[in-house]
Amino acid sequence: MEQSRRTEQVLLLQRLKRFVVSFVTCLPMSLLGLLLLLLLIYNSFSIFSLHLDPISPIQSTLSPNYHQILHHHDHNHPSSSTSESDSSLLLVVKETSLGFIQKQNVSSTMIERRMRRPKRRIELKTAITQQRPQGKSRQRFKTRIKSFLSKSSCESLFFMTWISSIESFGDRERFTIESLFKSHHNSCLILISNSLDCDRGTLILKPFTDKGLQVLPIKPDFAYIFKDTSAEKWFVGLKKGMFSPGVIPLEQNLSNLLRLVLLYKFGGIYLDTDVIILKPFTNLHNVIGAQTVDPVTRKWSRLNNAVLIFDKNHPLLKKFIDEFSKTFNGNKWGHNGPYLVSRVVSRLNISSSSDVGFSVLPPSAFYPVDWTRIRGFYRAPANESEANWLRKRLTLLHKHTFAVHLWNRESKKLRIEEGSLIHQLMSHSCIFCNSSSLHF
Repeated sequence: MEQSRRTEQVLLLQRLKRFVVSFVTCLPMSLLGLLLLLLLIYNSFSIFSLHLDPISPIQSTLSPNYHQILHHHDHNHPSSSTSESDSSLLLVVKETSLGFIQKQNVSSTMIERRMRRPKRRIELKTAITQQRPQGKSRQRFKTRIKSFLSKSSCESLFFMTWISSIESFGDRERFTIESLFKSHHNSCLILISNSLDCDRGTLILKPFTDKGLQVLPIKPDFAYIFKDTSAEKWFVGLKKGMFSPGVIPLEQNLSNLLRLVLLYKFGGIYLDTDVIILKPFTNLHNVIGAQTVDPVTRKWSRLNNAVLIFDKNHPLLKKFIDEFSKTFNGNKWGHNGPYLVSRVVSRLNISSSSDVGFSVLPPSAFYPVDWTRIRGFYRAPANESEANWLRKRLTLLHKHTFAVHLWNRESKKLRIEEGSLIHQLMSHSCIFCNSSSLHF
């Protein structure tokens, strides 16, 4: 009995299967396709729900750095996109749950790349903060400058800026100061530097002050220095993040602006720290030096701002400062420095430049050697022909040149060979002539 019942069930199932098969085969193809599509949608929904559900456990697979980055990103860009950071999280969640470690690294890179701009803002804020005196030191900037100048009998006032660390202030920079005082013994030097205005900086400059030479290292107070110039509005905009500081180090561009405003406010001479002074600047007033000359027209083709000599409140300096503030570009090397002074002066015609009252000196004055040929100044002569060239060049330098710019980028790693042109110029311009600084 039971056997016959099982046989009936089997026959029933077979009939049912035949019915389903015959029913499906009789359906139109469009309806069959619809059924398959619904089945696929159902499967897809179940798969994605699996990836999206376990948010809290997956978050623990992210490193603390990623949590900080995402939090910082949302804080600095509230409008940018909760959706973007959310999508980043979902991407990491889905790929981690699938075990695609390599893809997870890609998504992490995307998050880090998205964070580069906020990081630049942090660096900008840090750079400004480090360069800006705080508290009492800020109040002391003005009084220290005035006290230094009132107590010093300065025949000439020099400015330098040092934007790097105190560790990188070496023999080359000290020799620039040495050559300055060799030719201008009764002058004053104000060295604007955040790193050198400390006990260790005082110790570095002690050999000069022990000789009675007048040197003041001092932290800059940009708010005070830039006040009442177009640089003030530019600096406020920079601090507020109204424009990008660019990829060029901010300190470099601040130095380009600082030299212009210091000369405008106080008058005097600005020098880069990779210059050897050969003779006094006594008879030079309101001058800028040409770096290159057009070989056909014999007129200057580019100026440079490594040496500037101007009276207080000179109108050309104001033009330079205004140009900096209006056309600042932090992504082009030299745009706010040598190219800036070249742009401004090239726009002045002959009549207006005479009204402004300044002179452009030939390259022999401050830039007697091009940066592409500076290596030759460091090499000792290898034969009589080279020795003759060196003697003639040395005679011309002493006759026509006030200072030699050493193009620090190209020469900082070069060794000064005994008997080379640089070695002889340094022997002529030294104060501590037995010092090893002759071989910096």
